[in-house]
Amino acid sequence: MSRPFLKMNGLGNDFVVVEARSAPFQPTADEVRAIADRTSGIGCDQLIVLEPPEPGEGVDARVRFWNSDGEEISACGNGTRCVGWLLMQATGQDQAVIETKAGKLYASRAGERLVSVDMGRPGLDWRDIPLAREQDTRALDATLYPDASLATAPGCVSMGNPHVVFFVADIDAAPVNVAGPMVEHHPLFPEAVNVGFAQVIDRGRIRLKVWERGAGLTQACGTGACAALVAAARRDLTDRTAVLVLDGGELLIEWRDDDHVIMTGPAAVDFAGELP
Repeated sequence: MSRPFLKMNGLGNDFVVVEARSAPFQPTADEVRAIADRTSGIGCDQLIVLEPPEPGEGVDARVRFWNSDGEEISACGNGTRCVGWLLMQATGQDQAVIETKAGKLYASRAGERLVSVDMGRPGLDWRDIPLAREQDTRALDATLYPDASLATAPGCVSMGNPHVVFFVADIDAAPVNVAGPMVEHHPLFPEAVNVGFAQVIDRGRIRLKVWERGAGLTQACGTGACAALVAAARRDLTDRTAVLVLDGGELLIEWRDDDHVIMTGPAAVDFAGELP
């Protein structure tokens, strides 16, 4: 049977969003890769499936995410923002509650096609990331990639998925495409890791590129933007609120005093179709 989907994007980080609240959809890794293939499939960074919530839990939908390599993941910030916009459009409400493997996430309207998502508290213990051995996640005592531009100790943050953040003097000179895939699979990260390269412009602005685990270099990474702000603020490189400038556009990230990280940015629908 055919199944409707929407192609959506958040700052160019693109998704195939499949409706499965009335009929189950359990894609295999091969099927995910086929859908995500930009030559022979629809093409996307992540596949997102909307499932019915458990009754009585005050949740609008359960959401599952897969990277383009076929691996299921726990969290996707830009994808959650797109799903939140869809759910709010359907209900006419200004809030939506989304159940993910990383826990409940709360979306709210922030303007015309702008959505804020409470991404919860960051995981800062080495076991939260997780790392293979004990480390100070504020500044790792480990050489992950032998390059002078990455000599400053990186920080680690979990936003429901693992992130390592390098602070660089010049983002355009950083070896993103070479270091990204090598660090992604470094033995220190038993579940692999998303690799961020952050240039602090000033205390309220960070330029960021992210090599996503299982997806490669993308236009934007929502959880990566959250992780970069937290990692920078922990080292007093920025304030606890900053604009993250990604290749696809800008996100406003706030690490509130209650320890919750709030991400605000756009959601867009590209087109609709049906999966064969």
